[in-house]
Amino acid sequence: MRAVVLVGGFGTRLRPLTHTTPKPLLPVGHLTILEHVLTNLARGGVTEAVLSLGFMPDDFRAAYPDGTCAGVQLQYAVEDEPLDTAGAIRFAAVTAGFTDETIVALNGDVLTDLDIAALVAFHRERGAEGTLHLIRVEDPSAFGVVPTDAQGRVESFIEKPSRETAPTNLINAGTYVLEPSVLARIPADRPVSIERETFPAMAADGTLYGYATDDYWLDTGRPDQYLQANLDLLDGARLGPPIDPLGIGAVVEPGAQVARSVVGAGCRVERGATVTSSVLMPCASVAAGAVVADSIVGRGVVVGAGARLIDVVIGDDERVTGGTVLDGVRVPEPR
Repeated sequence: MRAVVLVGGFGTRLRPLTHTTPKPLLPVGHLTILEHVLTNLARGGVTEAVLSLGFMPDDFRAAYPDGTCAGVQLQYAVEDEPLDTAGAIRFAAVTAGFTDETIVALNGDVLTDLDIAALVAFHRERGAEGTLHLIRVEDPSAFGVVPTDAQGRVESFIEKPSRETAPTNLINAGTYVLEPSVLARIPADRPVSIERETFPAMAADGTLYGYATDDYWLDTGRPDQYLQANLDLLDGARLGPPIDPLGIGAVVEPGAQVARSVVGAGCRVERGATVTSSVLMPCASVAAGAVVADSIVGRGVVVGAGARLIDVVIGDDERVTGGTVLDGVRVPEPR
């Protein structure tokens, strides 16, 4: 099985973390978001994937220099200009030569334990042209809402309705199985939204199906969601056992307190420091007496002695002066 993974976005909601790193290459636990995505694809039978790239494409090649990730063989398709979701899928599939077979296409910033093989089997059983993974959410207004009939056929595709008018709380969860005919629906000469153009047209033709599950699913696009993705690995909310909170070479000195936090490779938490419900990315350090809570601390950040960081996001290689108190801010401010 082959897949198209959309990883070309700017990650604006996660700035300043994405000033220096594309969102799919940010760590969740001790692996990148992309590696988690590809691990789940491999579990479902995907052996090859093309990454649809736009923002900082060279970083992806550098991250996986042997051209593989999680056992999946990688190709790269770099857009000269943004083509939107459908345009990006078509461009990547054509570039990689994935145009004459059923493919999986998905957003590369969504973490899920979805059984990909079961999704593909459902798609084939229905004789579908396209099948969407669906998840129930409390407030569907920020998503594409997808009402279906008893057989799973999509009755309509409504992009981001108001909460009051949404006909269902089943939403588009961002993983699709697509036949080659879907690519033929997508114009090659302009940006095309799969959510606003392609899927509504397929629903009108009766060829689009939805496969609803209650698997783990999380969009990592905002800092609170990104933090939650890390904490979920510690809490055992994902398939498999909880992860080790400490990365390779991380040091937590005697007298330091680290609770429900991911401490990346090469980090140091000094005596008397407290870190709770937070993420320290690789090579960050927290000096004696400092407090870090409900926060994300970027790579190589130095948190000075006695500083207090509450609900903050600190970009890579920043220096927080000893005694500084920060609450509910981002450093530097997103630009």
